[in-house]
Formats: sequence, C-alpha cells, structure tokens
Amino acid sequence: MAPSLRVVVRRTGLRPITGSLDRVVRWVAVSELEDPTPFLEGDELLLTTGMRLEGDLSGYVARLVARGVAGLAFGVGLTHEDVPPGLVRAASAAGLPLLEVPRETPFISISKAVSELLAAEQYEEITRAFAAQGRLTRAALRPEGMHAVIDRLAREIGGWAALLDESGEVRHATPGAEADAVTAELDRLRAARPAAPHAPPAPSPTPGLPSSLAISGPGRHIVVQPLGGGPRPRGFFAVGAVRPFSPVTQTVVNAAGSLLTLALEQGGARLEAERRVRSATLGLLLAGATGQAREALAPLGGRLPDEPLVVLAATAEALDALETRAFTARLPAARQDGPPAAPARADVRGGGEVVALVAEEAADEVAALTGGPVGMSAPCAYEELGGGLEQARRALEAGSDGVVRYTELAGQGLLRLLDPAAARAFSAALLAPLVRYGARADLMESLRAYLGANGHWDAAAQRLGVHRHTLRYRMKRVSELLGRDLDDPGVRAELWIALAAASAPGPEGDAGQPATATSWPGSSRSWLW
Repeated sequence: MAPSLRVVVRRTGLRPITGSLDRVVRWVAVSELEDPTPFLEGDELLLTTGMRLEGDLSGYVARLVARGVAGLAFGVGLTHEDVPPGLVRAASAAGLPLLEVPRETPFISISKAVSELLAAEQYEEITRAFAAQGRLTRAALRPEGMHAVIDRLAREIGGWAALLDESGEVRHATPGAEADAVTAELDRLRAARPAAPHAPPAPSPTPGLPSSLAISGPGRHIVVQPLGGGPRPRGFFAVGAVRPFSPVTQTVVNAAGSLLTLALEQGGARLEAERRVRSATLGLLLAGATGQAREALAPLGGRLPDEPLVVLAATAEALDALETRAFTARLPAARQDGPPAAPARADVRGGGEVVALVAEEAADEVAALTGGPVGMSAPCAYEELGGGLEQARRALEAGSDGVVRYTELAGQGLLRLLDPAAARAFSAALLAPLVRYGARADLMESLRAYLGANGHWDAAAQRLGVHRHTLRYRMKRVSELLGRDLDDPGVRAELWIALAAASAPGPEGDAGQPATATSWPGSSRSWLW
C-alpha cells in the first residue's frame, strides 16, 4: 500500500495546517498553473509556491478536490511569506489536506522521499508475496496436498477459498466459502453456449467458459480461475474476500493456481489408472458381472446409472468431456475384436472409441457436451448392455457430425446398418455373372422387378411390359448364370441386398455399379436403363 500523508510528513518535516493526514500518496507533482488538474491522475501530493494564486482560491481548491489530489503542499518564503489565509479557509472548507513547506526544504527532497517510500513499499509487497508463496509451497508438500493449499490460500488473502472439479462440484472449501454462487455462475456460462449438435465449437478452451471469472459487489469480491495445463480445464479454484484484491494478493492467488495446476497434472498417472479401472469395469458389465463391476467402481467414488440406461459411443476426443458427467470408459480391446460386437473400424482398434453409460433422461444433455459425433443406443437394461453397445457403435459409424440415434438409423433401411464398402463389394461379386452377360440390362431389370413383386410372375411381367413367359425365360437365364435357385428365400434376400447396394450412392455420391437405377427393389417407379 502507498504511504500516507502522515508518513510523508514525518519523513520530510512538512507542517500540517488543515485536513486529514490519512490520504495515501502515490506520486508527487509540482505545478504553478492556476488549473493543474489536466496533468494529474489523482492521489498526488501537489507542490506549489503560489506564484499565480491570488484572490478567491475556492475554485482552485475545488478543482484539486474533484481531481482527487491527496494534498496540497505550499512552499513559503518565495512568492508568499506565509500560506495565504484565503487558501487555508478554502482548503479547510473543502476538506483538502494543506501542508506548509519550509523555505529550507527543497521540493526535490520531498519528491525523493516519497519515491523512496514507494520503492520501500513495493519491496515490502514483493517480500510478502515471496513469503506467501513459500508458505503455499510448504502447504502443497503436506499429505493433504491440494486441500492444504486451499486452506493456506484462504489465510493469506484474509478470506475464503474453494476447490471445484471440472463439473463445478465442490471438492474442498474453507468456512464461509460462497461455493454455491461460483457453481451457479459456471452452470450459467455453460448453459449459455450453443446447444445444437451441429454448432461450430467455441474458440475458447472450454465452450461457454472464459479463461477466468470475477464477481464483484459491495463487500464481495470473488475470483475464479481454471486448473490444468490442457485445452480443457480439469478443475477450478475460487477465492473471495470483503475487500478488492491488491496486487500482492493477486500474485499470491496466481501462485496458488500454479501449485494447484502442478498437483493436478502430477495426478495424471492416477487419472490414467482410474480410466483403466473404468475400462475393466465396463468389461465386467459386458460379461454380466454387474455386482462385481459396482464393487470395482466404488473406490473411485463413481456410480453406475440406474436402469433404463442409454449407451453413448464417441471418439477419443470426447473422453474428457464425457467422464465429468457420466460413467465413461475406453472400449476394451477384447470387445472391439470379438463377438458378439461388430468388427471395429481400424481407427477404433487403436483405442479411439469411448463409451458412456447415462440415465435415459440425461442422454441428450450428456451427448451434447462432446460437440462432435456421438452414437446413441435405445434404452436398455444392464443385461442388454452388449446389444446397447453394439447399437451405439453402429450409430457412431453412420458418420454424422452430431448425435445419431440408433432408433432413427434402424428406420432408414437395412443398408444403413451395413458397411458401405463391404456391401458394394458383395454386390459386385454376386452380380458379376450378370454384368458380364451381354444383355445384362434386360436381366438386371427383370430380376429387380421379379424380386420387387415378391416372385409373382404376372405382377412383375406387367411392371416390365413383357409377357410372363418372357420373364420366366429371363429368370431361368439369371438362375443359370448365378448358379442360384431363385425359389430359395435366402437367395432372394441376398440378391435384393446386392441390387440395393448397387443402386446406393457411392463414395462420390454417384450410384454404384453395375446397376444404373436410382431406386431400390420394390419401388413402384418405372426403371430406365
């Protein structure tokens, strides 16, 4: 804190005339102008010999008071032998501290004295800050770790402190902490971000949250800072006090933030171990050992959602966001490779897929936290978890940038549940004999109409505009070329899938080969070749 007028008077030998000496002095200015206020900032000790001061001085004094001058020091023995009585009356009436500077006291000596006092005060502030940092460091070495740092920080700032996890839940707080106000503000800022699944990500490290937060009001000053060295905060700490934070206090708060972040990052190994436990817990759940899974998860302080639950599948980038709000685990490698789950994609086999289990009513809210692709299963019980996991992964593989629900995906046709490249390869192999046949257009069109009419000769022939005997001949030729019995329902199903895959859009958006039609079997539209 800057020195007061009382300290300056003791140091320089100035004689107080009127006004309080409790005002702080942040600088010294010398001016003989009738209105020096344009060149002042406030809290200065103004030195003058009164060369241009005469007549009614109440206006001069009023301007100094309005500017926030700490005091007026009047030098006698030059222009004036004594401080003008009118100036004394005006200063006394306005409450402006007025001092007399003896003839033998140079103005420069007053400036040097105040400068030395300010330097000493700054040095003392730095010393106090270093001492506080040392006490915080020793606290960080205690067994309580981060909790000890929070307790020590509250004493250093003369207020309260609180430690919160990434979701805003209080992990530790000192008496009097306004943690509820902090949590409410964090929730408000999170809710303010775009909720649409296709909305572009916010430019800040944590969508909806600033890099720091300050809440101020009468007798209430709160600062919230994020913790963690990554792009997404892994926690927060908050401090509060009755008075505004001084530069020294801000330095101490920043030092505490560095210590807390260091402790948090050093806990990365522990976090990775916890993630392995959750992956093992997921494996137990998939094996039907729900009781053992709950026992394995209990030491971590986590819990499984109640039934009915929903399975969310997402990419690895969503792990940090999902595990703050739900039981989340990397998909076990055995589950990726073995039945009954579907074969994993190449990028998933390397641990690129995470799974979250959430209560049905919270599924949409949790899925929106990722800001990326998410596959969502239908509601299921723990005994149906394998099927729910498969549904979520199938929905994720659909390739959307937002949330894909399996229930919606299943209603869009069988091909949406198949790998497009595998389906096209199957189609090309099965229909290859017809493609190589010279009159393939007639055969492909006739096969499509025959399958679309569910094997009814008259309906299919009428759709094609040919005689039913002509259609019978063509189907006989198809059967010979393919080496398949068209009366077999399984063969019909395979051919239906092959024709549908051939007609589906390819990677570039064009219909696949060999078929050139744009509709699936069973469509009522005419086919043009």
